[in-house]
Amino acid sequence: MIHLLRILFYPVYYYFLGTFAIIEDIFLRRYNKCELKTRSGDVAVITGGARGIGAAVVKKLLQCEMHVVIGCRNVSAGSEMVRKLRAEGITSGSTSILPLDMASLDSVTAFATAVLNSRPKVHLLINNAGIMFTPYEETVDGFESQWAVNYLGHFLLCHLLLRRLHETAQTDGIARIVNVTSCAHHAAYPIDYDNINMKYNFITQAAYAQSKAAQLMFTLHLDRALRKMDSQVRVVAVHPGIVNTDLFNGTYMKIIMPWAPGLLFKSAEEGATTVMFAALHAKGGDYISNARSASISKLAQDQQAQVQLFNHSKRTLGILSFGGLEL
Repeated sequence: MIHLLRILFYPVYYYFLGTFAIIEDIFLRRYNKCELKTRSGDVAVITGGARGIGAAVVKKLLQCEMHVVIGCRNVSAGSEMVRKLRAEGITSGSTSILPLDMASLDSVTAFATAVLNSRPKVHLLINNAGIMFTPYEETVDGFESQWAVNYLGHFLLCHLLLRRLHETAQTDGIARIVNVTSCAHHAAYPIDYDNINMKYNFITQAAYAQSKAAQLMFTLHLDRALRKMDSQVRVVAVHPGIVNTDLFNGTYMKIIMPWAPGLLFKSAEEGATTVMFAALHAKGGDYISNARSASISKLAQDQQAQVQLFNHSKRTLGILSFGGLEL
């Protein structure tokens, strides 16, 4: 009976959340601005940087004169995206493109190793890659795909790059982690750690909400833990808005009203502006939407739940000391 109610609940609640978020994006559009700063020589690492919001963020990072390490599944697609940016006249900054599949923990580890071997400093990590409303599928490591790609893979990447970020902040005073989450976190219910894959009675909208809530809970806990040890690394979460990207391909709205996303949704450029505000201007531990602080669900604010998630994730991945910083 509970499962049946959730099947009925999620589509309705998502349309409510989506409608409210679209209206909010429209009314707060005038606030969604970000002054780009010159950060010549700084290094930014971004996951999922070859298309959609990620590609638009890469453009803005290059305008800040950063070196951008782009992690993407299709390296040739990443190279083509950069070629197009250069053709558009974006001549500042530099890039390196590395293979990265967030659905594979081995791939995440290999990517992090390549970053550490090539970049003595890392100033900014933007965890942008994500999937949405996929059918039930387990990754090669045995995790539900949305949980793995949206949350757990980025948890591991933060762990592997955190010491480099921490050391960079000690010398340069600037280091930040940005987790791209979603207003969908409001639809999540408390995590059942005995059924984290939601394999039985699977509801894709519930799995997506769970992964996005986990991102936000991780953000709040990690920022607080880093402050306690006087680290200058700050962790920020951001909802880029309801953005017209291929994440919405196959959804009822795009099928029934294919004209609607282009008319009502944010563009990738507008979504990237929100992400860049989080990357350059937001304070640690904040949740940003339209370049402003936004409301957080009670579940995500629960510090006990945050600690439980953090410890569960460490155990799952066999991590004893997160980032080597005794967190």
